[in-house]
Amino acid sequence: MSTNNKAMVGIIMGSDSDLSVMQAAADFLQSMQIPFELTIVSAHRTPQRMMDYANTAKARGLQVIIAGAGGAAHLPGMIASTTTIPVIGVPIKSTNSIDGWDSILSILQMPNGVPVATVALNAAKNAAILAAQIIALQNTSIAEKLVAYKQTMQQEVTKKIIDTKKKWNNEFDK
Repeated sequence: MSTNNKAMVGIIMGSDSDLSVMQAAADFLQSMQIPFELTIVSAHRTPQRMMDYANTAKARGLQVIIAGAGGAAHLPGMIASTTTIPVIGVPIKSTNSIDGWDSILSILQMPNGVPVATVALNAAKNAAILAAQIIALQNTSIAEKLVAYKQTMQQEVTKKIIDTKKKWNNEFDK
């Protein structure tokens, strides 16, 4: 994100092939005007870079890290093992994946003491929403933006209900 503000969220992924999924996190954070950084950090191919990223995250001002990974998906857990900053894992259905289940289970099944919040397969936007909610606990401006976002979602669904009701009758909406 091109901004003079210090990044509050780190978005990392194991490969550039994950960017098509992780873009949704960047887009949401940008829409909320939450400063973030985005880069590639491979747990298997650049282990020292991964350790350096995790070990310097807090000093760089990060409050949450969103880590997307496919296949064996060790990145979120390894980052969580070396930092006290909350880590949100995004399992990615990659070309070498077992329909995404390997990624989901790898991120979900962390040992006690190394928690990783895990969202649904390819749900980078939900990871960004969760990151914003964590930051909003101490930031009223972001909290207000989240309230407005959720109100907009409710209005969109209400409009769809009205449109559906015009075509399809039901007892509930009378």
